[in-house]
Amino acid sequence: MTGDLSFLRGVLHRDADADTSMPSLAEIGLNHFVPYLMNRIAASWNASLAEELRKFDLTTPQMRALAVLGINSGLTINELSALTVTEQSTMSRTLDSLEARGLVRRRPRASDLRVREVDITPAGREAFDVFWPEMFRNYQQMFRGIGEDEYSQLVATLQKVLRNIRLANGGEEG
Repeated sequence: MTGDLSFLRGVLHRDADADTSMPSLAEIGLNHFVPYLMNRIAASWNASLAEELRKFDLTTPQMRALAVLGINSGLTINELSALTVTEQSTMSRTLDSLEARGLVRRRPRASDLRVREVDITPAGREAFDVFWPEMFRNYQQMFRGIGEDEYSQLVATLQKVLRNIRLANGGEEG
């Protein structure tokens, strides 16, 4: 395999510009292999939040649904599943539970009655708003000691990575 390995220049113990052969995972190392780090971060974040969510009688998928719907109500189950990184079947059960509690409602889309949209209710907004301070405290803790420039660069880099993944999977840029 040949290609640009310049992004690994500071990680590999060889000339990443001259030797473009595929490095092994051992050469990169787990502490520099970004998917591994992202999984560890996400797992730690989710575990910490799940513990806090129990105090509010919410599950992680429920919290994700309420968070996304609080910003962008009127999504389909498929759209909501994609934005919450939750399987469609799990999201469907999650919405059943949230709807039974009066936190969301499903309604037919005006332009296509076969499509159901999900809206957050005032009670759903309130439930998320009650949990948000705890979620934000966890968020602050995660970025303790990280400055504005580092944070901005991290977000910009992750957005580029996400765009690259979308493009590689046949999606559109944006």
